[in-house]
Order: sequence, then C-alpha cells, then structure tokens
Amino acid sequence: MKEIIGRKMGMTQVFAKDGTSYAVTVVEVLPNVVTQVKTNDVDGYSALQVGLEDAKESRLNKCEKGIFKKANVSPKQHLFEIKGDELNSFTVGSEVKVDLFKAGDVVDVIGTSKGRGYLGAIQRYGFTIGPKGHGSGYHRQVGSFANNGRCNNRVLPGKRMSGHHGNKSATLQNLLVVDVNAEKNYILIRGGLPGAKKSFVKIRSAIKTQKGTKEVVKELVNNKAEEVKQEA
Repeated sequence: MKEIIGRKMGMTQVFAKDGTSYAVTVVEVLPNVVTQVKTNDVDGYSALQVGLEDAKESRLNKCEKGIFKKANVSPKQHLFEIKGDELNSFTVGSEVKVDLFKAGDVVDVIGTSKGRGYLGAIQRYGFTIGPKGHGSGYHRQVGSFANNGRCNNRVLPGKRMSGHHGNKSATLQNLLVVDVNAEKNYILIRGGLPGAKKSFVKIRSAIKTQKGTKEVVKELVNNKAEEVKQEA
C-alpha cells in the first residue's frame, strides 16, 4: 500500500483511439518532502510526516521552525501524514514523488467535500415537497417526528433534519489512474474527486478493488491516444 498528497486542480478530458472521451481530474502532486519518520517504538504507529509547498520562515511559529530545522529541510506551508508498506524505505529529507503511482493503478481518493452551508431537509436529503394548494400549510418541512409510541421523550438519533451540509471527509473508491507525468508533477484520475479546486486530496492504493476494474483500466490506458489539455 502507498499514499501521496496532491492538490486538485480541475477537470479535463482524454480521448481513446475509438473517439470515446473520458472525464478526468487533474491532480498536481508536488514532491512530498519527508520531515519526520514515525515508528511503532516511539510513536505507537508507522507513518511519514511530509511537507508541501515552500513557506517563508517568518510566517512559522517556533514549533514549526523546530520541525524543519531538525529535519534539515526548507520550511513548508502544509504538513500531512501518509502511511503504507511501500513507504518504509523513505528517510527524513527524501522526497515522495508522483512516480510512486503509474498509469493503470486503481486508487482511493480522500478529500474534504465542498461546504454547502445550512440547508433544509428538501435540499439536503431530497425529500418530496408537500402539496402547495388547497390550503395546505405543509410545504418544505421535515415530516413527522413520531416514534411509533417508542421513546417519545426525545428525537431519536439519526433523524434526517435540516443542518450543515458538506465540508466533511469523503472517500471515493476504485478510481482509475489514466496517466502519470513525472516531469510536470500531475496525475490524471478518471472521474470527479471530492473537494473544491485547489483543495488537497490524499491518493492511496485501493483497499477494496472490485473484479473487472483492472481490466477496464488496462483497456483504457492502452487505447488512450492523446490528451485534450484545457485550463483546469
């Protein structure tokens, strides 16, 4: 298993030889610089702490300055943790690069979904709107709160009501890596990814690979003729 951190840049499309177009998301994956190696003996778990994007030292606090000074690397704006058996060979100061993955890999992508603000139950869960005529006073309410005679002193947990929607961790599984460009530091992943443009996403090896997925990837990668490059 392997992981890497990237930044979602937008979507474009690629064409196969038969003319079929596939929507892909462009993920910019700058080198993940290892700032700390966490081990079972010291930290209780194995992981790599990595930094992305150079930062001005004047904008860091003392704790952050100490991390980068100890690792002897340039200051970074963002710190993340990545895990995986295939990352055990990396040491402090080394870089985890985009060529960790290759075209044809099946991956899971974890990101933070777009925040939609406070929504009612109609928009949040797709409830049916009530009748609008004949004197009806029920239009966009959440419906009955009755619990069929059980525990009527409270609203049972899990009741679908209005509330804050989005802005939470979301994982898409079994996505196909269409192309990897080590020179320009980007990955093309088939389909859409969670989160807004310029948001960070974690790309990891697929945990629950479905039957037939790898065959579809192989056919898509082999038939891909060219990429239609658009502004992300």
